[in-house]
Amino acid sequence: MNRTLRSRALAATGALAAGALALTGCSGGSDEDTVGVTLIVKTTANPFFVAMQEGAEAAAEEAGVDLTLAAGREDGDEDTQIQAIENAISRGDDGILITVNGPGVEDALVRARDAGLYVIALDTPPSDSESVDITFATDNFLAGQRIGEWTAAQLGGDKAVIAMIDLFDDKIVSVDVQRDQGFLDGMGIDTADPEAFGDEAATGQYSGGEYEIVGHEASQGAEDGGRTAAENLLSINPDINVVYTINEPAAYGAYEAFEAAGATEGLIVASVDGGCAGVDAVAAGTIGATSQQYPVRMAELGVEAIHSLATTGEAPETTEGLDFFNTGVELVTDQPHEGIDSITSTEAGDVCWG
Repeated sequence: MNRTLRSRALAATGALAAGALALTGCSGGSDEDTVGVTLIVKTTANPFFVAMQEGAEAAAEEAGVDLTLAAGREDGDEDTQIQAIENAISRGDDGILITVNGPGVEDALVRARDAGLYVIALDTPPSDSESVDITFATDNFLAGQRIGEWTAAQLGGDKAVIAMIDLFDDKIVSVDVQRDQGFLDGMGIDTADPEAFGDEAATGQYSGGEYEIVGHEASQGAEDGGRTAAENLLSINPDINVVYTINEPAAYGAYEAFEAAGATEGLIVASVDGGCAGVDAVAAGTIGATSQQYPVRMAELGVEAIHSLATTGEAPETTEGLDFFNTGVELVTDQPHEGIDSITSTEAGDVCWG
């Protein structure tokens, strides 16, 4: 079925209203064959991706889709993802949903598209836009901006001594750059080249006063990595009062390092994810604010899109004004500031995941 899927995808036209998945019609399809979809996540060590798998399984059961699950051994594991892509091609699946572990995966995705599979990136847009048909994702720059704006307001004009705890330092992944740069932009700090991080001025003015960036450290998106990154940055400057982290597992580890150093008084921790554990950390005050994203929605919409394309010829389109489909983001904090839209940890707990 998948080679006709490609022709249907190329023929489909239409538009999406922002925030809602609209599907556009073209040539008719057939329900005679089971639709096959493979979901390949970065790792199952992060509850974000476990929730994504659960959302895909529920949507696949509802639609009668034959779903195959695969995952990297760890965040950044490209080889396992490449093998899962090759397996999907060999099975003759209709489509692939993938959270890309790095640019090394993209050639295999191109082969999948050439073989007729419809490829949807989830969460992380690939560096080569031609390697996928469409991306369903959080607006990661906006997610960073929201916690940056909140952090600037929370400081109340005090000097910001900032620790930046990113994902990688040996490869470029768009989500890593976008959240980092969005956070600094939200604080009112000139990011220099917005397509890279670490090139901004180490000192200067943010929207509320003076800032100093102590450094950027990689965490691999893991708790132990966040702890080590924070320890390294504290050894450079023990006066850090702002911590940005790529995700909540890194935030937990970072907070542990500050707690061990007796340096949590007045500490502001801002992160991205919005999983149930992260929302609990906001309620407890460990994380001051987080940007909540919606992995279950990403996966559900991805399964539905491939099923619809395979059976009716209707293909998804990007959100108006963006080059991807935006699955939404909300700032979560129990310390709100006037003029900054946010929801409480209680409200976020009603829609959290993990």
